[in-house]
Amino acid sequence: MDNLALKAQQIRKDIFKTICNGGGGHTPSALSIVEILTVLYFEILNVDPKAPRHPDRDRFVLSKGHAGVALYAVLAEKGFFDKALLGTFGKPGTMLGGHPDMHKVPGVEASTGALGHGFPFSVGLALAGKMDKRPYRVFTIVGDGECQEGSIWEAALFAPKHGLDNLVCIVDHNKFQAMDHLDEIIPMAPFADKWKAFGWAVHEVDGHDIPALRDIFSRRPIAPGKPAVIIAHTVKGKGISFMENVPIWHYRMPGPKELETAAAELGLVLNNGVLS
Repeated sequence: MDNLALKAQQIRKDIFKTICNGGGGHTPSALSIVEILTVLYFEILNVDPKAPRHPDRDRFVLSKGHAGVALYAVLAEKGFFDKALLGTFGKPGTMLGGHPDMHKVPGVEASTGALGHGFPFSVGLALAGKMDKRPYRVFTIVGDGECQEGSIWEAALFAPKHGLDNLVCIVDHNKFQAMDHLDEIIPMAPFADKWKAFGWAVHEVDGHDIPALRDIFSRRPIAPGKPAVIIAHTVKGKGISFMENVPIWHYRMPGPKELETAAAELGLVLNNGVLS
């Protein structure tokens, strides 16, 4: 547990440093999923950076692709590409775009960013695994605001019909979307009951609780004969006090004083406006 917590701390640093040095990005959206990604990539997923296209590898799809820097930081930490490449984010010619590209970035299973697309893609991957009798599992992270997309619920109807118990959907339930609280735009409550009504096995967990995440993800399958959805209650902007649950930071970049505060809270060194 201590090792995973240290990994999460390092990844949180890398996310903030990458976005700030790159000149822009969805910082709070990336910070809310750090522990989820850390547990998946360093404890659960059967993936090998030396064989990134192995047919029996587990698949992970970041449906909320605007949080792509979190995935980049984890893939670099895992060894899918040189960590120094994080420094190219936001620069001309980089392979690390604002949204992940499966044709450019090793370890990325799906090009995502247009909300509502990655989740149906994941359902297709899980169905293919069942049809081909492959042992892999498919994990996907969707945003709670993303769950307002009709394509999410079409795919959610399809998965139980085909008994896709090799599929785990993780909802990053930070209760915010873009520039406001979820309930002020389109309320999703009762959220768990919606998924249950669609035939899914539903579990709720603290999305920053590493032992709890490890426990639920390690169950194989989580519910025999059913796809599983994990509603992970998270804090948008987790780890930076002035960003936590404050909508304006969805895309805003910190000024000099805010940069100093964030660097101190994360344990980063700030030298002439550059983080290291």
